[in-house]
Amino acid sequence: MSGVAIEVRGLRKTFVLHHQGGTELPVLGNVDLDVAPGECVVLDGPSGSGKSTLLKCVYATYRASAGSILMRGEGWSIDMTRASAQSVLALRRDTVAYVSQFLRVIPRVPALDLVAEPLTESLGDDEIALREAHVEAQHLLTRLRIPRRLWEIPPATFSGAEQQRINIARSMIKPRPILLLDEPTASLDALNRDTVVCMMKFALSRLSLRVATYS
Repeated sequence: MSGVAIEVRGLRKTFVLHHQGGTELPVLGNVDLDVAPGECVVLDGPSGSGKSTLLKCVYATYRASAGSILMRGEGWSIDMTRASAQSVLALRRDTVAYVSQFLRVIPRVPALDLVAEPLTESLGDDEIALREAHVEAQHLLTRLRIPRRLWEIPPATFSGAEQQRINIARSMIKPRPILLLDEPTASLDALNRDTVVCMMKFALSRLSLRVATYS
């Protein structure tokens, strides 16, 4: 695929603080950004400069106040600022992966099932495929040094660094053309940080592009 895969034009995001009399807090103002297939882009800047907000607008977690965010693939183009909820969910399932700074999960789902879910959610009763998905999840958990004794435990009880590794494994288990990473190594020690960086480089060899933020 040639051309631009993500095209951001005139993006603005303002938060309205309703509990403070409707005070407006401008975070992004007229942001333009092009990301090409196969390109790795790093958003660098101090805490509070709007890096995470930009990624959340691209992922459509936040609704942009103004501007456009075009995502393009072979024969299709979608403006994330105007896309329907169904289109956004379809993109997240097959095209865009997102590693946030925080893990939000259903409380009683074991870590192994949570990591495998992006692969298993469309498999139905195919026992062989389900087993293969869990084997892949086990491989990622092992590589990220999550002890086997924790695999059947809901990750809500894990440490922050363990939760972040679960988040990374879950996002990387299914190759998708666009991978958005919001400070993916911020809470990790040096050894696990090096492992995640290696995984990111391997993912880049399979994915079209990545956008990452660092503080």
